[in-house]
Amino acid sequence: MDLLRLLGPLAWRSLWRNPRRTLITLAVVSVGIWSILSFDVLMKAWAASSQAESLRLLTGEGQIHAPRYLDDPSVDHSMPAPGGALLHVLDGLGAWSPRVRAPAIIQSEYRTRAVTLAGVDPAREREVSDLPAQILAGRYLAGPADGGIVIGADLAARLKTRLGKRVIVMAQAADGHLAEIGLPIVGLFGNTTAVQDEFVFTGLSRAQSVLGLGGSISEISFDIAPRATLASSVGALRRAAPSLDVQDWTTLSPLAFAMDTFSQTYTGVWLAVMFVLMAIGIVNTQLMAVFERTREFGMLQALGMRPGAIVLQVMLESAILIGVGVAAGVVLMLATLRPFAGGLDLGFLAAGSELAGGGDVLYPKLEPADALAICLTVWVLGVATALWPARAAARSSPVAAMGATV
Repeated sequence: MDLLRLLGPLAWRSLWRNPRRTLITLAVVSVGIWSILSFDVLMKAWAASSQAESLRLLTGEGQIHAPRYLDDPSVDHSMPAPGGALLHVLDGLGAWSPRVRAPAIIQSEYRTRAVTLAGVDPAREREVSDLPAQILAGRYLAGPADGGIVIGADLAARLKTRLGKRVIVMAQAADGHLAEIGLPIVGLFGNTTAVQDEFVFTGLSRAQSVLGLGGSISEISFDIAPRATLASSVGALRRAAPSLDVQDWTTLSPLAFAMDTFSQTYTGVWLAVMFVLMAIGIVNTQLMAVFERTREFGMLQALGMRPGAIVLQVMLESAILIGVGVAAGVVLMLATLRPFAGGLDLGFLAAGSELAGGGDVLYPKLEPADALAICLTVWVLGVATALWPARAAARSSPVAAMGATV
């Protein structure tokens, strides 16, 4: 500790013997940290947006189906409403919502479109999906027996129909015949164009009656409690209903899972690239500083300073220099994020974001744990790269230094 107290001020003063070189190195480190944190934040915001768009649409954090339903999503692969052990686990799990889903045809007085008919319980659906809150006109369904239909605003435009008009919905019933029913449009919802064009919603019991399912359902979407883990929750559901197919969101929404994995991998790759560039700059500047101070290091050894202390001094200089650069990079990153505290509107890029499964607004946020891990990694590796210049300084010859000063 005494040696550190002695060498610390000496290392700090040595950094400012050449202010231009020190400031250039600080700029390299701070910009490098800023770029790494920026890409990390943006990629995680994109992954979170993609995940939220998928999970809070209809997927949930997991779903339960009858065997083979995912391969052939028809009324032929329905399952009974939850009961017994499965119902007990679901009630203790968090939020869940039963649904009936079937391929259907919707027909207005002008046009016909292929859609997916979803029968839902509105109260439960609000707990696992954001769609009930995205009504642009009219209302959402009032209950499981609601005889109205909610469709996307874009679908209504394609069908040349509007709120209050009646449409015909046709789908294959459980006994094989073509079920047909007229339903009034009670609400128009807004989401991505693909979702608006694909899904139409009516009451759960109404859909069961039309399709001849009795009390059977097509799926159960669930969200787990905040403190629960997805793996353990899925395991509990599989034990409670071994004959059913229980899957989590990573299987049901591969695009969102790929984005989440890609964001982590990309950040690691960018960290490696930026660190190599920073390391080149740090080593070059430190080597130049060492060669310029050959006499100084030789004289210090002649006065009794051991080579190990010389190494420690150069390492301290690098640690201070990189530490200040890292701190400046974090401050720069926080300043960059401040204007986007309410979200980053993608504007004209929103259409491309929608096609890739993301939202039109990103919410970049700097996670303290992630920032600390990145900064510590850069700082430790940066100090380690200074070992080469430090060893070069320790090899300075006291005889050569004394001869140079005579």
